[in-house]
Amino acid sequence: MTAAPGPLAERVAAIARAAGREILEVYARGASQAILKEDASPLTEADLRAHRLIVAALAALTPGVPVLSEEAARPPWSERARWTRHWLIDPLDGTREFLARNGEFTVNIALIENHAPVLGVVHVPVSDTTYRGGTGEGAWRQRATDRAQALGVAARAGDPVRVVGSRSHRGDSLAGFLERLGSHELKSVGSSLKLCMIAEGSADVYPRLGPTSEWDTAAAHAVVSAAGGVVVELSGEPLRYNTRESLLNPFFVAYGDPGRDWLALLR
Repeated sequence: MTAAPGPLAERVAAIARAAGREILEVYARGASQAILKEDASPLTEADLRAHRLIVAALAALTPGVPVLSEEAARPPWSERARWTRHWLIDPLDGTREFLARNGEFTVNIALIENHAPVLGVVHVPVSDTTYRGGTGEGAWRQRATDRAQALGVAARAGDPVRVVGSRSHRGDSLAGFLERLGSHELKSVGSSLKLCMIAEGSADVYPRLGPTSEWDTAAAHAVVSAAGGVVVELSGEPLRYNTRESLLNPFFVAYGDPGRDWLALLR
């Protein structure tokens, strides 16, 4: 039987929920203003408020463990290359969804050890739902103050196959995959919720054939792995973190059913 979430997971989940409350205070005001960062992605007051809260809380929780956040200056690779353990956070994943006011945005907090996510918390502020997973702890979903429920991937893909894809980033490569796949249902969703759907078994496969950064995926990757699924590059190798100067992920696919050759459909 899988153990319930441990004390560290519980404390990180509490930090994510607190950041979610900061985000909701801004969200409740209605239309939000955003500035564009160097990569043309939007930045809002909610991103920064959540960032400040999470960084301070993690520094108090695990002194000396580096924190890498989307909303902070990147330490040089010469420094990051020496890390064996660090926190990786996206204070507000899905800022475009936040601005569109569709509720599909999350708080992502992951603990990376030796290039793998060993603990991840994904909090959905609008629905007050928290996903968490870690090595040896299984994967869990908790809605508000309800009892946490254990999660597991769909061990066998449905017919039609339930595919989840990005709401904001689509491309010809995904269209080609869907054509080769055959009978399917496609649901477009924002933020790391796509990976959480794999973890909870409400989707069968998530092919990501567009740009993502490490903080976009790490927390939910940990949840998928703890739920019995996999997140792999198109080479079949596990998606890894902090292995090079760039923080962009290669293309990848997440799934639960190991009996389908998903990679053959992507090559």
